Amino acid sequence: MDAIRAPRTLRKPLGLQRERALLRCGYRIIAGIDEAGRGPLAGPVVAAAVVLDLRKVPPGLADSKTLSPERREALFEEILAAAEVGIASVSHAEIDAMNIRQASLRAMCRALAALPCTPDMALIDGNDPPDLSCPIQTIVRGDAQVASIAAASIVAKVVRDRIMKRLAASFPAYGFAQNAGYGTAAHRAALTRQGPCPFHRRSFAPVKIAGT
Repeated sequence: MDAIRAPRTLRKPLGLQRERALLRCGYRIIAGIDEAGRGPLAGPVVAAAVVLDLRKVPPGLADSKTLSPERREALFEEILAAAEVGIASVSHAEIDAMNIRQASLRAMCRALAALPCTPDMALIDGNDPPDLSCPIQTIVRGDAQVASIAAASIVAKVVRDRIMKRLAASFPAYGFAQNAGYGTAAHRAALTRQGPCPFHRRSFAPVKIAGT
């Protein structure tokens, strides 16, 4: 007798309810904005702003953290081909100068400014709004609920991971290609042995301790 298998749980596709509701209210260019890299000990914080064409939304959009690296890369290319995209970063040095919260908000502002179009509404992941030039709505867990924000989360994550892989070639001891700068046990051990590299965030406690 064949074993009974539990049904596979399928990820529910993200709807476009928020974007369509705003279109009905008269908004025409709606950008989803998200960032990647608040928590790592090294590297920049990266933000993306994405204006989807609702007639050509790539299937399978989801919170970038729930997707495999391969799926994120594939969706990244589909998003760039089908949507208007702005990408921006704030460096580790700027993060140290202002703090990670302000750096994340600045990255979002830069991403919106980098768009080739001018949005009349921005949907922001979380509940901490940047000071943008257009009206905004903040949405907690927006990257898991709103297609435009999910697309932005994918773009930001892929771009930042690529940056960290490039840094890994120059600073292999810290495992940036695997940990993307996050404070894994192996990364912290490398900090203890070797001290920080030039791209570590010196204002973050584990890096500050390792550098003393």
